[in-house]
Amino acid sequence: MSMIVRSLIVACAICGMLDFAICPAAEAQTQDHTRGFSIARVQYDGGGDWYSDPSSLPNLMAFLTEHTTIVMAKEPARVHLDDEDLFSHPYLYLTGHGNVRLSEPQVDRLRHYLDAGGFLHADDNYGMDESFRREMKRVYPSKDFVELPADHGLFNCHFEFAHGLPKIHEHDGQRPQALALFEEDRIVVLYTFEADLGDGWEDAHIHNDPEPSRVAALQMGTNIVVWALTH
Repeated sequence: MSMIVRSLIVACAICGMLDFAICPAAEAQTQDHTRGFSIARVQYDGGGDWYSDPSSLPNLMAFLTEHTTIVMAKEPARVHLDDEDLFSHPYLYLTGHGNVRLSEPQVDRLRHYLDAGGFLHADDNYGMDESFRREMKRVYPSKDFVELPADHGLFNCHFEFAHGLPKIHEHDGQRPQALALFEEDRIVVLYTFEADLGDGWEDAHIHNDPEPSRVAALQMGTNIVVWALTH
């Protein structure tokens, strides 16, 4: 996916005037069933439950439809890093409780995808931290995660988060961290740790999160999408 094609895809989604099915450049990069911007869940190997929180992305996408002008697809996508259409998805989402393992070709392909303008949001669902950091070091051996300060633009680009990343679940009781890998001044990987936004995006009855926590999680997810599509 070239930066030019990504810019066209983003422009179609953000402006609200076109969707993928109308924009010729975007149409060439998008499957027939996709109309509008979709978040693509990454299916990975290693034994981790990449499929966890199944209602999270549909709920986040519905919230984005209600609270932004982004033209959204009807449902999230699913993609394996080996899939031919990987480069038609400008935004990847990865989560789970267990092990993440990438093959050498997948490491190279993910690096190429990110260098070409793609974006990956990884949200630790409690248990994938060690393996995810290990795999990202394989993708970018010379890069280290940098914690975003509370005054970073990610936290006020659409909804205001004066204290930075909200904490949705306790897990180990550590403070939530928004960690980023940068290519120059562009965030290519965002890793939300000790927050568990995905659980907050789930249907209310599943985790019994207080409504303010669910709203905060959805608002933070919206900020991440808006930031990724505009920076």
